[in-house]
Amino acid sequence: MAELGVGSGRLDGRVALITGAASGIGRAMAREFAARGARVAACDIVAEGALAVRDEALEAGAPEAIAMNADVADAGQVERAVAAAIDALGRIDVLCSNAGILDGYASALDADEELWNRVFDVNVKATWLLSRAVLPGMLERGSGAIIVTASVAGMVAGGGGVAYTSSKHAVIGLMRQISYECAAKGVRVNAICPGVIQTGMTQPLFDDPESKVYEYIPEIPSASWGQPGEIAKLAALLASDDVPFMHGSCLVADGGWTMK
Repeated sequence: MAELGVGSGRLDGRVALITGAASGIGRAMAREFAARGARVAACDIVAEGALAVRDEALEAGAPEAIAMNADVADAGQVERAVAAAIDALGRIDVLCSNAGILDGYASALDADEELWNRVFDVNVKATWLLSRAVLPGMLERGSGAIIVTASVAGMVAGGGGVAYTSSKHAVIGLMRQISYECAAKGVRVNAICPGVIQTGMTQPLFDDPESKVYEYIPEIPSASWGQPGEIAKLAALLASDDVPFMHGSCLVADGGWTMK
């Protein structure tokens, strides 16, 4: 039996492309990866935010960091962003497909087609576009990690509205299919399923005392909500060499909400 040991969790020399990097979980991922020695490509639809996170990544210890502005639901912009990252940093070892949007808890009757399409474009199609763009290089090298930010709404109902919940179920299925296709070829594909996390995207919910989020918090066994840094640490674990046998998995961080 192989000797058991404690993993280093270091990401020295690796290139991590992180989408939705300007705030919340993406921003925390950029800082966490940088602190572990990774080179960071921070991508966001908000150009100024990506630039700020690039600077934060350098301050946190990244040997190199770049900023990219892209709408990851647009195939052409994804291709250009990935090409720019490879041109600047040489390759992409880790993809954190983290960009996502909410649906305001719109019900099946209240949601319209425009909302449905935009949520699916950002939450699902973007992960496919990004994976399709980075996989050729990963498969050629026989190594790589793709980490998808899903949600507990991808596992149970009630964590969002009809579009958000459906999209997160879909992105977990997409993650598992890509993992199934690539696991034997050296590429690990996994997802993180956060529960209630206080981020820039969810802050308006926290600011509204009538928000549905306050209906769910009393139901969380931990009686609390999470912070982006906790999710970033899980992403760093999945990006490291410490969990080589983990393929097609969903790491849940929800204060125990889905265990009931």
